[in-house]
Amino acid sequence: MHVAATYHISYLQAIVIGLIQGITELAPISSLGHTVLIPSWLGGSWALLVKQEASAESPYLAFIVGLHLATAVVLLGFYWREWVKLIGGFFRTLVRRRIESDDERLAWLIVIATIPVGAAGLAFEHAFRVLFAKPLAAAVFLAINGAILLAGERFRHGAPTTEKNALAQPAAPHDHLMLIDAAAEHELAAVGVRSAFVIGAAQILALLAGISREGVAMVGGLFRGLNHENAMRFSFMLSTPVILAAGLLKVPDLLGPLGNGIRGPVIAGSIAAAAASLFAILFLARYFRTRTLTPFAVYCLCAGGISIIRFAAF
Repeated sequence: MHVAATYHISYLQAIVIGLIQGITELAPISSLGHTVLIPSWLGGSWALLVKQEASAESPYLAFIVGLHLATAVVLLGFYWREWVKLIGGFFRTLVRRRIESDDERLAWLIVIATIPVGAAGLAFEHAFRVLFAKPLAAAVFLAINGAILLAGERFRHGAPTTEKNALAQPAAPHDHLMLIDAAAEHELAAVGVRSAFVIGAAQILALLAGISREGVAMVGGLFRGLNHENAMRFSFMLSTPVILAAGLLKVPDLLGPLGNGIRGPVIAGSIAAAAASLFAILFLARYFRTRTLTPFAVYCLCAGGISIIRFAAF
């Protein structure tokens, strides 16, 4: 539609949406769903941004996906020590042609898990975002996301409850949040090739606005027997290359005609998204040491249900 091609996002909208994206991308509640639903609830020029997303050439869509770069940079910075180990381990296996350590095994699990969602993203991401980035569809999928999170808690296997474990140990120092220790790395590396592939494939659901990439990856980790803290870490490690690639693929659009008039807001939104992402990581890293996905599931079910009523009526 012509209006979608001519209306450009303001600095205020860019900052607000950047904050929303930064928090909800890493929480198990779907950033894409919230960047559709919240502007739609606000109405006016905010809702007009969402309508642009149904256009094949959408500046708002390029803006939203471009914000992923900020989140990916924060994730890389937060876990930089682990990524240095994983990248080094990956190249060592290429030289030796065998896997000997947990960091080498984990590096290959991330590669294997990235293959299905990466292939599906390249083939279908743009089409799915254009087709399903509508408030009613996002509301339905957000409610489904809540049901997935509840199922993850109900049917998880083997992991001891983090709440009970946390009672016996003092609060971890800040550095613990940014490190994956040997025990955690061993648990993540033991996920297995088949489970890693299935968890990676489950992230394809996140192409639907309202389904959380972190949420489905965490549920997959819980099914495999990880505790909540390590399931969160595994989801972050799996998500980083996917989020980074999605953002990088939009850079040519933002540098081309679609970026005309929005490059300043993109920078402002990216700064807001980076700040919000850092807050989200610090909060979630502490939260999942002692708590579960249940509050996020209840929120998604309630927010999705209310939004279904709201947008089905109009």
